[in-house]
Amino acid sequence: MVDGRHDLRRARAKEVAEAELAVLLSFLLVFNHRRRPIPNPAKIASDYNIFDNIVAYDPLDPNGNVTIKWDIMSWTPDGYVAMVTMNNFQMYRHIMSPGWTLGWTWAKKEVIWSMMGAQTTEQGDCSKFKGNIPHCCKKNPTVVDLLPGVPYNQQIQNCCKGGVVASWGQDPSASVSAFQVSVGLAGTSNKTVKLPKNFTLLGPGPGYTCGPAKIVPPTNFLTSDRRRKTQALMTWNVTCTYSQFLAQKHPSCCVSFSSFYNDTITTCPSCACGCENKKKCIKSDSKLLSVVGVNTPRKDNAPLLLCTHHMCPVRVHWHVKLNYKDYWRVKIAITNFNYRMNYTLWTLVAQHPNLNNVTEVFSFGYKPLVPYQAINDTGMFYGTKFYNDLLMEAGPFGNVQSEVLLQKDKNTFTFKQGWAFPRKVYFNGDECMLPPPDEYPFLPSSARRNPFGFSTILYSVLFFLIGFW
Repeated sequence: MVDGRHDLRRARAKEVAEAELAVLLSFLLVFNHRRRPIPNPAKIASDYNIFDNIVAYDPLDPNGNVTIKWDIMSWTPDGYVAMVTMNNFQMYRHIMSPGWTLGWTWAKKEVIWSMMGAQTTEQGDCSKFKGNIPHCCKKNPTVVDLLPGVPYNQQIQNCCKGGVVASWGQDPSASVSAFQVSVGLAGTSNKTVKLPKNFTLLGPGPGYTCGPAKIVPPTNFLTSDRRRKTQALMTWNVTCTYSQFLAQKHPSCCVSFSSFYNDTITTCPSCACGCENKKKCIKSDSKLLSVVGVNTPRKDNAPLLLCTHHMCPVRVHWHVKLNYKDYWRVKIAITNFNYRMNYTLWTLVAQHPNLNNVTEVFSFGYKPLVPYQAINDTGMFYGTKFYNDLLMEAGPFGNVQSEVLLQKDKNTFTFKQGWAFPRKVYFNGDECMLPPPDEYPFLPSSARRNPFGFSTILYSVLFFLIGFW
C-alpha cells in the first residue's frame, strides 16, 4: 500500500513534467518554423535529472539544501590549498552519527598531498611517488570528518565532530563542517584549475543528489580584528538536495492519535514502514536483549526492531489532552523501537493551523517554520540540550515527550472532523505515515447515528399504542 502510494505520487510528477516539456517543445517547434520531430520528453527529463529535482522538492523547506564551498586560499608549486566548507541550509534535516561522507572525481590526475580536519577512507596506489607520499592518490577519493578529540595540529575551525552537522533551523552555529585540503598535480592559476566533478554526499545514508560544481564570486573573509577584508583566490560551489524517495523505500516513522473525548486510540497503519524486517524483529521479553553488544550498530546499519504491527523504527503519538475556555493542550510522545540506533539532535516537524498561536512548549525547544510568509502553520520541535536532545535506543528510556499549550482561534477552532490532529509530521526530516482520516478519534456527537436509535424506538411504541387503542 505504501509502495503504491509513493509510486503513484512519483508517476503523477513524471506525467506533469512530461506534459510541460511537450508543451514547451511544441512551442519552440512552432516558433522556429522547423519540421523536426519532438524529442521524447521522458529522455530529456532523465538526461537533465528533472525527476530527481521534482521528488527532492520539500514544500515545508523549499530552499533547504547542503552547499559545499571550495575556497582556494593559496597556490602551491604544483597545485593549491583549499578550504572546503559544508553548510547545511536545511531547516529541520540534520546529518546525524555516523556523519557525512563526501566524494568526488578529479578532472585530471590530481592527488591530495595532505588534509586537516578530515581524512580520506583510502590512500589508493601511490607507488609512483618517491620520498614524499601523498595522503590520497585515488581518482575518486572519499572523505570523512575526523572524530572529536584528535590532536590540535590536525584540527581547523568547524571540524572534527564525527560528521554530525545540525540543521540550520535548530542551531545555525553547529550547521557547518569544514576541512582543509592540499591538492597536487593540479592547475596553479584560475585558468588552469579544473573543477572536480561527480560529487556525492551521504548524510549518513543515501538520499542526497549533488549538482555540478559552479564557479562563483570569491568568498570574502574578515581578519580577527575585523579591520581588514581578504578574499579567496577562487571559489566554486556544489549544491546537494535531499529526496526521501531516493533515501528509502518505505517511511521511517509513523503517527498515532488519541484524545480525551474518545476512548479509541488510532494506531499506526499496519506495516506502515514495510514488513521486510518482520521475521528479524525481536520481542520485548526476548533473552537476546541481555546479550552484550546487542545495541551496537552494524556497518550496514541493519536495524533490530521491536516487533510491532507497524514495524517502524520511530512512532510519534499526538494526544489531545485537555480543553480549556481559551486554550487547549496537546501531549507529544516520540518512541524509538530500534535497539541499534539512538538519535542525536533529533527534530520533529508538525503542520497544524493552530501552530500560529503556540503559547508554551514545556519540555522541547520550539521554532516556527514560515517558508511562506503569509502562512504560519508549521513548527519544529527539538530536544533541550543536555536534557532530552538524545532519543535513546528502544527500551525503557527510548522515548521523549512534551506538552504544548495552544491558544484557540474562535473563528477556526473545533474538535470536529479530526481538526485537532496534524496534517503532516516529519521526524529527522523524513515524512511519517499518518493514519487514514476516517480512523481519527471523533467527537461522540459526530458519531454515526444508529438507525434503530431512540427516535425509532419512540415511534415504534407510539404505533403500538395506537394499534392497541
